[in-house]
Amino acid sequence: MPYSNIRKLLRHGLLPQLAVFEAAARLGSFTRAGESLHMAQPTVSTQIKKLSDTLGLALFEQVGRRIHLTAAGRVLYDGCTEIFDTLSKIDNNLSHLRGLESGRLKLAVSTTGKYFAPRLLASFMARHPGVEVSLQIYNRQGLIERLTRNEDDLYIFANPPTDQEVVCQPILDNPLVVFARADHPLASQRGLPIESLVDEPFLMREAGSGTRMVAWEVFDRAGFEPSVRMELSTNEAVRQAILAGLGVSILSRYTLGLDTENPNLAVLDIHGFPVQRPWQFVYPVGKQISPSARAFMEMVRTEAKTMVQDHLGHEAGYNAGAR
Repeated sequence: MPYSNIRKLLRHGLLPQLAVFEAAARLGSFTRAGESLHMAQPTVSTQIKKLSDTLGLALFEQVGRRIHLTAAGRVLYDGCTEIFDTLSKIDNNLSHLRGLESGRLKLAVSTTGKYFAPRLLASFMARHPGVEVSLQIYNRQGLIERLTRNEDDLYIFANPPTDQEVVCQPILDNPLVVFARADHPLASQRGLPIESLVDEPFLMREAGSGTRMVAWEVFDRAGFEPSVRMELSTNEAVRQAILAGLGVSILSRYTLGLDTENPNLAVLDIHGFPVQRPWQFVYPVGKQISPSARAFMEMVRTEAKTMVQDHLGHEAGYNAGAR
């Protein structure tokens, strides 16, 4: 047979073992690899030991409580990336022949995108039940890292990276506003200058967050720094801190979700807001878009706008009643 030098690898179930190895190397943990692959940790260890024995080389070494790739492990990990990329391309090409009766769609979105992405995926899956779908949620920095490694079919950013060659397609408005508790002294005032926020305790998202990046851009243009009281790692944590009276914050209008309003929160009427950072489909230049991903993008261009237009009508009525 061609490539007879790999015959022994094919006899030993190489692909399943490589999948386990790749997950462990990428996640830096046998336990986390097992969780991602729905395997018990001992099974992960066994698969990696079999692969190591077949290759005749140690692939990991343990220093303290952490595992690290050996030189052989690094070589194999680079090869895994090429192998899985090739297999992915083969599957995409076969999907063209299968249509959308099967296939897969891997979507990664920003933390705010979690408020609309699941319902869009639900609509897509109802139309194409044979497509296997996965959804990953990260802050901006996490999305950029996944994009760099080309781990997913599509990404949804509110602030796409500017230092990479990517294709960006706007799909949905994403207004960022200043939230405060409903009984905040500024909540009943209109047409406030941004300087009104100078002395307000500010709740800031963590480093790597797109919302944090926008907030600093706003304050830089205004010529002052906010008085940061606290940094928090999720929008929900920020929202709860606002409700606790700890300060104000810049967040996506849809941090509240698309269906409900919270009468205990207020959007401050600050000059220059809302700041628009539309959500966008993003993928690397030259990426071969699968039929599933392409069908999802086409559906979203219609579904997302309709969904938000319905919500905006509800929001307008709510705000008019509040005022």
